[in-house]
Amino acid sequence: MSPMHYLLFYDYVADVLTKRDPLRPAHLDLARGFSADRKLKMAGAYTDPVDGAVFVFTSREAAEEFISRDPYVANGLVTAHRIREWNVVIGD
Repeated sequence: MSPMHYLLFYDYVADVLTKRDPLRPAHLDLARGFSADRKLKMAGAYTDPVDGAVFVFTSREAAEEFISRDPYVANGLVTAHRIREWNVVIGD
């Protein structure tokens, strides 16, 4: 059976690149911690334009916990977020 993953989509404020600097170290530390705990498989921001990001979590609970602790969310850089189940067919 293929593993189930949970995609977390973030939508960012229009000027996220200028607003994120003071929050970025804490945001990345949080993501690295989830990755070290094997709760987060991969993550990254969209490019051109940088208006959102995608995270791949191993459980819905991990994605929800990340949202609740992320300084980007707490400080209004994320305008919307959603979690979608992703049934991986090829890959792990």
